[in-house]
Formats: sequence, structure tokens, C-alpha cells
Amino acid sequence: MTRTSPSKTLATLAGFSAILMWSLLALLAARSGAMPPFQLNAVTFGIGTLVGLAWLGARRLPARQALATFRQPWPVWLLGIGGLFGYHALYFAALRNAPAAEASLIAYLWPLLIVLGSAMLPGERLRAHHLAGALLGFLGAGLLIASRGMTGFSATYSLGYAFAFVCAFLWSGYSLLSRRFAAVPSEVVAGFCAGTSLLSLVAHVLFETTVWPVDAFQWAAVALLGLLPVGAAFYVWDIGMKRGDVQLLGAASYAAPLLSTLVLVSAGEAAMTGTLALAATLITLGAIFAALPMFRTVLRRRSA
Repeated sequence: MTRTSPSKTLATLAGFSAILMWSLLALLAARSGAMPPFQLNAVTFGIGTLVGLAWLGARRLPARQALATFRQPWPVWLLGIGGLFGYHALYFAALRNAPAAEASLIAYLWPLLIVLGSAMLPGERLRAHHLAGALLGFLGAGLLIASRGMTGFSATYSLGYAFAFVCAFLWSGYSLLSRRFAAVPSEVVAGFCAGTSLLSLVAHVLFETTVWPVDAFQWAAVALLGLLPVGAAFYVWDIGMKRGDVQLLGAASYAAPLLSTLVLVSAGEAAMTGTLALAATLITLGAIFAALPMFRTVLRRRSA
């Protein structure tokens, strides 16, 4: 078995930080007021663009070199903007055409699809413990989502289910294909965020009525959304997907709905239940299974 390099470990940890930031998404969205989805997308991805530009500015690169970051071939832009905007647009469409619990469960196939699809990446090999970890995580996430009031699948909502299914494939595809463009610097995600913000603004103007936050607390929630789960998270996820342990990050992504629920519980927005405890156990076991090689490497280094 090959050892995990320090750079790969750091990239994997960067990917983990994205999962932690996404766990704040539900609470911050709930506290951000009544802004419709595409308007919220336009504002928060605009803030997310500034996160990337600030990161690029902190590197103090010559202007020509900084601008070169965004001179990428069209497949890079299609993947980036298509992945970010397409995922959110399809997810919103799924929620509008199917019950939230069922649509969310289907959409949350993406971590499992990342684990399965990683076998097609150069230098990667899908092993039984990766698959077991992802399946346990999906089962845990399924229990968690079902506890929100799942009533069963119905052909009436087939269109919504289809949107959610394509949504899962789109995000897993974006994540996996990022590996194919590993040479592209992660700062280019600022351009993806900018494109997503503009397309969301167009969708908002066409389909929604503008609603602004009513007080400073709601504006703060919007700002935090743009800085963290809809901002910095996409940059560090890009690092994790390009240079980290893809299978481990895929399986560990099932921690996001669990952590999100725990954040809601701690904020008084949800109650602790037996289902939550069981889901936590399954997701934790899934992450342990997926991380077995990493644990073995750590133990070997300590015993050496």
C-alpha cells in the first residue's frame, strides 16, 4: 500500500473544511430572511467571488500573472459555471416539483456517485471499504432526511425526482472532472462564482420577485453565507477534489446533513431524536470505513 503524501493529506483536510462550512448552510439560510433562491444565489455568489479575488490579491502576484489565472479554455468555464449554477438551479427546480425530503434524498446521491466514479480517475482505485463507507453514509443520510416528513415516492412528482437525480450527477461530475483540470489554479473558482452570480441574477429577474433582508441580523446571515458555505467552501473543495483523497471526501460528505442538523439542534431550530443518533452512528461508521487506509498509515508512522 502506498503512503499518503503530506500534500495529499493537506488537500484532503481542505476538502473536509468545505464539508464543515456546508453544515452551516441550512441555519444561515433560515436566518437570512425571505429572499427567493435565485436572488440569494446572486448575492451570495457575488460575495463568494470577492473571497476568491481577495485570495488572489493576497498572493501579491503581478497583474499579468493574476489575469492569466482566468485565461482558461472553454471546457474549464463550462465545467465550473455549469457545475455551480447548474447544480443549484436543478436543486431549486427539484424542490419546486417534488416534496423536499424525497428530492433531497435523491440529490444526496452525489457523495456515493463521487466514490463510485472515482474508479475512472487516473491513479485511483475503488476498494470495498470505500463503497461500504459510502453506502453506510447514504443510509444514515437517508434516515436523517426521511425523518423530516418523507411520505413516500409518487409518480406525480416524477419531474422533480428527475431534476434531483440530474442534480446529483451534475455535482458529482463537476467534482470528479475537476481532477482532470488539476493544473488549473483553484483561484479560477472566483470566475465560476461570478458567472453563477450573473446567471442567478438573470433567473431572478425572469422568475422571482425581489425581497431584501429586513434587518442587520438577516444581512449578517447573507454575508456569512457568501463568505463560507457559498464562498470559501467551493475553493477548498476544488483543492480537495484536485489533490486530495477523492473516495474519502466522497464518503465523508454524508457528514454534511448530519452536522447541519446538529447545528440546527444547537441553535434551537430542531430537536434531538433517536433517528438523529442512529444516523450519526451510521455516518460515523461510514467515514471510518472509508478512512481505514489513512488510519493504518497514522498507526504505522506512530509505531515506526
